[in-house]
Amino acid sequence: MIRILLADDQTLIRAGFRALLDAEPDMTVVAECGTGREATRFALRERPDVVLLDIRMPDGDGLEATRQIMAAQELQGTRVIILTTFELDEYIAEAVRAGAAGFLVKDTEPEELLRAVRVVHDGDALLSPSVTRRIMAQLAARPPAAAPLDARLELITERERDVLRLVGEGLNNAEIARRLFITPLTAKTHVSRIMTKLMVRDRVQLVVLAYESGLVRPGWSS
Repeated sequence: MIRILLADDQTLIRAGFRALLDAEPDMTVVAECGTGREATRFALRERPDVVLLDIRMPDGDGLEATRQIMAAQELQGTRVIILTTFELDEYIAEAVRAGAAGFLVKDTEPEELLRAVRVVHDGDALLSPSVTRRIMAQLAARPPAAAPLDARLELITERERDVLRLVGEGLNNAEIARRLFITPLTAKTHVSRIMTKLMVRDRVQLVVLAYESGLVRPGWSS
């Protein structure tokens, strides 16, 4: 059972999400709240698997709540999905940097919301290639073209570097497999090994690292 915390200052939106989620046999909403401070407090109390978190809330916004939830040792297994009214919300990049596993616009289709919860719960990231490019273009500080690659990349093999580059472009395991002529299982294994070697929490953080290290830069696409 996927245990979910809803955090949104709009009561009607929470009610709609709750009805949708609770109707699923593998999901249950364990708590809901309307402020950033409550989101952190309720997360620590309930220890949900997934937090659906509005980016703009009173008394501590979703960005600060994301930082606190991701930093809490008691919540190492909790994943955050950011909810936003606008796809290009200026805070999204910072939320991803803070450890959010992805984001959804509030008018997303119900099926997409349910898929997102399951995808994130299973440990993957919810960032489409187009969204990844826009968000990570903000994350990357646009380093000079001649800037050296991050020293962390010396910890991984050339093949793993190829995989990381494609992760940074927003490709999923199946797409990476097709690009590199390997099986999806092999692609998944490479991604797992890269995360272990680079000591990152999840796939979203790999995307951040790919940009911040200079391996992928805004506007690049192989």
